[in-house]
Amino acid sequence: MDLHLKGKVALVTGGGQGVGRRICLDLAAEGAHVLVNDLFSERANAVAKEINDAGGKARAAVADITDEAAVDKMIADGVASFGTIDILVNNAGIIPERREKGGIPPKFLQTDPAGWKKIVDLNVYGMLYCCKAVLPGMVDKRGGKIVSIMSEAGRVGEANLAVYSGAKAAILGFSKAIAQEHGKDCINVNVIALGAVSHEGIKDGALAPSATPENNERLAKMLKAYPISRGLNRLCRPEDVSGMVAFLASDRAAFITGQSIGVSGGFTML
Repeated sequence: MDLHLKGKVALVTGGGQGVGRRICLDLAAEGAHVLVNDLFSERANAVAKEINDAGGKARAAVADITDEAAVDKMIADGVASFGTIDILVNNAGIIPERREKGGIPPKFLQTDPAGWKKIVDLNVYGMLYCCKAVLPGMVDKRGGKIVSIMSEAGRVGEANLAVYSGAKAAILGFSKAIAQEHGKDCINVNVIALGAVSHEGIKDGALAPSATPENNERLAKMLKAYPISRGLNRLCRPEDVSGMVAFLASDRAAFITGQSIGVSGGFTML
């Protein structure tokens, strides 16, 4: 299926590793020009080089997306380089810090406002700043795609992840509202909800690529929460997500907007 993404310009936040990296690579493979955002220049540059070495077209877009001025500059630089931004993928996010023993985050009453702010700033304000920066250009040309990555915790709530659940739920509510406001401008706004994802940026524990149900007891327990994992015997991987992003970023999804789509192995079924 040709997604007709050749020559489209995509900005992917948190594109330096894991799910974000795979999204960048797959969009580039479909012919899109990619702005690889990451807070860490070595990550962004490495992914951009990976794309360019494969014959694609990409540039690193190093910026802290919790800084509105930095986001505005990143968007301006991206437009100066590629002429426009057709696709925004809000992928950057942060999860609560987990306790060393057992790897379980603390309950809400055991957390503090400094930790709340860190979670909300990246998951919510980072997305808001990026959307505000790209929307005027999309409105002017009457077209654009915004795909935001959230968590199933934001759709159903999850104990020990109260602030994170709330921040991810904000992504969904905001996206539905923006989809309504900008449908008349032919701008599609959708959300992908994830569960646990194993990727190369995680070096140890149940989510590390080297973990198997045989060598990691926690992973064996986690697989039971995902219906399709019971058959595939694995957790979600970045390539399970990136194909859905590419589809929603394409005109094949022209009549899909304001939706939350779970790519979480059936963790929740809404």
